[in-house]
Amino acid sequence: MIMTNSNDYNVYEILEKVKIASKELNILSTIGKNSAIIKIAEALIRNSDKIIEANKLDLENGKKKNLTNAMLNRLELTKEKLESIANDMIKISNLNDPVGEVIDSYTHPNGIVINKVRVPFGVILAIYESRPNVSVDIACLCLKTNNAIVLRGGSEAINSNKVLVETMRNAIKDIVNPDVITLIENTDRAIVNDLIKAKDYIDLVVPRGGKALIQNVVNNASVPFIETGAGNCHIYVDNEYELDKALDVIINAKVSRPAVCNAIETILINKGIAYEFLPLLKRELDKYNVEIRGCEKCRKLVSVNEALEEDYYKEYNDYIVTIKIVEGVDEAIDHINKYGTKHSDAIMTTNMAKAEKFMNNIDSACVYVNASTRFSDGGEFGFGAELGISTQKLHARGPMGLKEMTTYKYKIYGDGQVRK
Repeated sequence: MIMTNSNDYNVYEILEKVKIASKELNILSTIGKNSAIIKIAEALIRNSDKIIEANKLDLENGKKKNLTNAMLNRLELTKEKLESIANDMIKISNLNDPVGEVIDSYTHPNGIVINKVRVPFGVILAIYESRPNVSVDIACLCLKTNNAIVLRGGSEAINSNKVLVETMRNAIKDIVNPDVITLIENTDRAIVNDLIKAKDYIDLVVPRGGKALIQNVVNNASVPFIETGAGNCHIYVDNEYELDKALDVIINAKVSRPAVCNAIETILINKGIAYEFLPLLKRELDKYNVEIRGCEKCRKLVSVNEALEEDYYKEYNDYIVTIKIVEGVDEAIDHINKYGTKHSDAIMTTNMAKAEKFMNNIDSACVYVNASTRFSDGGEFGFGAELGISTQKLHARGPMGLKEMTTYKYKIYGDGQVRK
């Protein structure tokens, strides 16, 4: 296998160390894993000043690169955020350990006992962009499931990630080989294509980021992968719903954190309420300086920018939203299934027949009735954190918690049986 050695950065040697360390992690007990996670949580608080100083460098560089305010918010670490991350890690330590769980058990007519048992993947590669908290979330989820982790964050968060990973490795070194948490510090994009083809060292790839990153993995990976992240999410407001509640949900889903994958990018409005609802919606979005790109029917009712065909496909990750007036729930379903990314979509209606039709026909991992898409999150689903949000259908779908970070094997117990 030919590996990239950019600036004498030998990826092969790094992956070899991770593979060796994973064998040690594979036999670590639940008590040992939980202790390691708690030590990480404590170390984050203890080293918060050092982490924040490194994060400031990334923020300064981000401003020089003209990152949007939404992306800078995604990148920023504060003491409050670090405390929240640490608390989430404590929650993970308190969750049930899925490894070793007997999923199913039955006895063959010849007397052998067949057990289906949860086991770790082995070595997971996570490729992600600006959010440095992801480094901690994924590392601790991997520890809990006996998976070693290779972290490959984006260049915009490299200083933060270096200190975060150093902090975690130091925290666990007396419990397990710290190479089970490894950061690829070289941000050369060519290295990514080597990593996703390293089948001898990596068992699973999880890309978290924009459409270009995910498509690169989909098109070039030799290692099995789970497609995650891209979130062109929608809310359809039906003519049978309270407009003030719809406004609250939309504002939460769009502006609470516009740079995350579960924020909405398109609002579909039933034509029966458009005349009344659209001016109210524009007034609320204007308060947050959200740019509105509207269809032709929208532009006859309010003054907004023109929505082009390509806008309906976009994940903006910014204070921008597309609005389209539709005939009803059927057109809303067709629009979402055509332009969406199978992530998270919602309907606002009091008509449960329409709600069920929407839920049954929208081909997305998370489908909501009368609630914000911002709940599509491992923490909100009770998983402590998440490896990512899977938008594919095999193995895992939606927010991926501990169970989704395991595979299984069959353990068969016999007493001399032979096949006749």
